[in-house]
Order: sequence, then C-alpha cells, then structure tokens
Amino acid sequence: MKLKNVLIVVKDIEKAKQFYKDLFGLHVVSDFGENVIMTEGLVLQEQVVWESFLEKEIKLGGHDAELYFEEDDIDGFLQKLKKCDYTIEYINQCIEHDWGQRVIRMYDLDKHVIEIGESMEYVIKRLLKEGFSVEETAKKSQMPIEMVRELAELDF
Repeated sequence: MKLKNVLIVVKDIEKAKQFYKDLFGLHVVSDFGENVIMTEGLVLQEQVVWESFLEKEIKLGGHDAELYFEEDDIDGFLQKLKKCDYTIEYINQCIEHDWGQRVIRMYDLDKHVIEIGESMEYVIKRLLKEGFSVEETAKKSQMPIEMVRELAELDF
C-alpha cells in the first residue's frame, strides 16, 4: 500500500487552485470540476461535494493537520507573500526553531494550516556557512554527524 494524495476541502475550488499555483507553484494535473488533482499530490475537493459524500456537515479551519512545504529561500518567500494579491493570515511570520530551521506558518483561503520550512540540508549548510563547526552543527540541528560531515564536504 502507498499513500497517493492528500485531499483538502475548499469552499471555492477556482480560488484555491489559483492560490496554490500563485504561492507554491503547483499546477493542475486533472480537473474534474469539483475535484482537482494538483502536482505534489494535493487534491482539492469542493465542500458541498465532500459533505454529500460523507453525508455530514463539514467545518473548515481545524488545527489538527498542516500542509508542509520546503523552501530554502525563506526571505524571498516572505517578500513574495508581501507582494501577492491575497490577504495572508499568519500563525507566525517567520521563526527559527531551536534546531536552526526557519519556518513560516499561515492559513490558506479555507483556514488550512500551511507550514513553509527550510530543508534540513539547507539548515546544515547555512549553519556551516555561519561558522558553526561540524560538531556544533550536528548538535544544534539534531541531525546525525555523518550527514553533517557529508554536507560539509560538498562545495556549496
């Protein structure tokens, strides 16, 4: 068995498609009107259809899951968000976790939580560029020292 897609319920599928295209570079793979498959395995389902499938009323905006994206140019992405045509509601604009990873958390148009974080490979490279030793980088990032050594040997 393998996981194929993640489905999220949206109020307006056209707005949701545009949002994920504009901000995250996702594209429509298959468009069935009220159900759309996008690149990276994201499926959008209109709320009225989902409610008819489940025969239950759906309440959007729960905080029990998130969509996670990786973006190594966090500062560039923050600038993109400032210039976009959407009103972005942030959970946090940009924080750095104890392990060195910088992340942004926000809501999409239907109040789904989205996290955008640096890849841990990028975090390791950034810490090394900032002057951390291999040992200090492994300790801070909580990544295996072998991984940090391998990345330290690469020319970046």
